[in-house]
Amino acid sequence: MSTMSLTDRLGSLLMAPVHLLMRIIDIPLRAVQKATGIGGMATVFLAPNMLIFGIFVLLPLVINFVYSMTGGTAFFLSERNFVGADQYQRLFTCTNYLDPMSCQEDAFWAAVGNTFWFVILQVALMICVSLITALILNRDLAARSFWRAVFFFPVLLSPVVVGLIWKWILQRQGLLNFGLYQFGIEPYTWLTDRNWTFIATIGVSIWAHMGLYTLILLAGLQAIPKDLYEAAEMDGTKPARVFRRITLPLLAPNLLVVVVLALIKAVQIFDEVYVLTGGGPGTSTLYLTQYIYETGFASALRNPGLAAAASILMGLVLVVLTLIQLGVGQRGEKKGKR
Repeated sequence: MSTMSLTDRLGSLLMAPVHLLMRIIDIPLRAVQKATGIGGMATVFLAPNMLIFGIFVLLPLVINFVYSMTGGTAFFLSERNFVGADQYQRLFTCTNYLDPMSCQEDAFWAAVGNTFWFVILQVALMICVSLITALILNRDLAARSFWRAVFFFPVLLSPVVVGLIWKWILQRQGLLNFGLYQFGIEPYTWLTDRNWTFIATIGVSIWAHMGLYTLILLAGLQAIPKDLYEAAEMDGTKPARVFRRITLPLLAPNLLVVVVLALIKAVQIFDEVYVLTGGGPGTSTLYLTQYIYETGFASALRNPGLAAAASILMGLVLVVLTLIQLGVGQRGEKKGKR
């Protein structure tokens, strides 16, 4: 009994500063509640978050749009000239949009083409690989937790580290060519051949990011009731039909999340590719984000206004694609409920 009493006293002593602090905080909160009412308290608590969002998200967007309407190489807006929509007109000045060399900004359209094909191939392969991996990891495997950790591990690595690792593997004196040489195969320049370099960037990005999407799909698979599979098995339903009729429809919300996240990440690809290839050879792996970075900061003839215009166009495309996917997802949900 004395021990409990001593414990209670010690707890009261330790909690005394906390109680005092809470009473001090309670004084202004009561005054605010009295002035705004209970309904106004939500606005009070949201105000700091909205302030941070406005300063670090909305304000940079506005500044970026203003930059896109100016010209010159200076960074400070006070030293830049207003040029209206000239930067956008410069980006869209083309004889043939399918031929980057016929455009005033040929590097921009080369980056657009590369990004387009990268997004199409990478997102499609990413979803397929992640789905297959999630289906395998959802089975009763030996050391299943270990394999889940192995597939998720690359997500924890910095994109720069990912680029350096694969550059060490794929360079002419790298690990891959060393392994091929042991079988009598001549070393190949994986990072200087235009076709292989493009494929390498897709493969490296899938390896680096598939763990997250696999985890999302795995969570969706585990949420599907086992009774449905048992009933299908009792009816003698073929596995392919079970996958098409049960797994895919119930996994659709998770797939939609994966598609949206993978699409946004693919369009914004930069770090690992920049470390791996630097956009080369030539412009074969030059993507939009790298074009924006080099135009605005790295180029000797930098043009922040042109880079800002390109980034705004990329942002608009992302917003439109995301809205389309969400619209398709909502229609699918409505059809499913019917």
